[in-house]
Amino acid sequence: MFNEMSHRKVTESHLKREACLYIRQSSMKQVLDNHESTLRQYNFKEEAIRLGWKAEQVVIIDTDQGHSGAAKVNRDGFRELVSQVSMGKAGIVMGLEVSRLARNNADWHNLLELCAFSDTLIYVMSIV
Repeated sequence: MFNEMSHRKVTESHLKREACLYIRQSSMKQVLDNHESTLRQYNFKEEAIRLGWKAEQVVIIDTDQGHSGAAKVNRDGFRELVSQVSMGKAGIVMGLEVSRLARNNADWHNLLELCAFSDTLIYVMSIV
């Protein structure tokens, strides 16, 4: 989870902005049946705090629960995340897996480019 290398990448500039935690399950069945995964995603907030963000700086974006990551359609949360990054409000984007952020390569690459342009970190915790 936390390691010294990732902590050194976090600068004061990042910590002045929000930590955006994106939470999503692909279907309502997953939301209803996979409580442990949902809880694990919400608990990822503690990682942002360990990295230096204050609890009140962690913005939880969970409005896409039950929506597939294959497209931006019906994904208001993903649009909010992209907006936060493009306006320079996000210091870090956090998610449990890359597939939670986007399964569509165009969406994922767009987010990567916006993060690079705005000096926003991406922290993805993969399930092993």
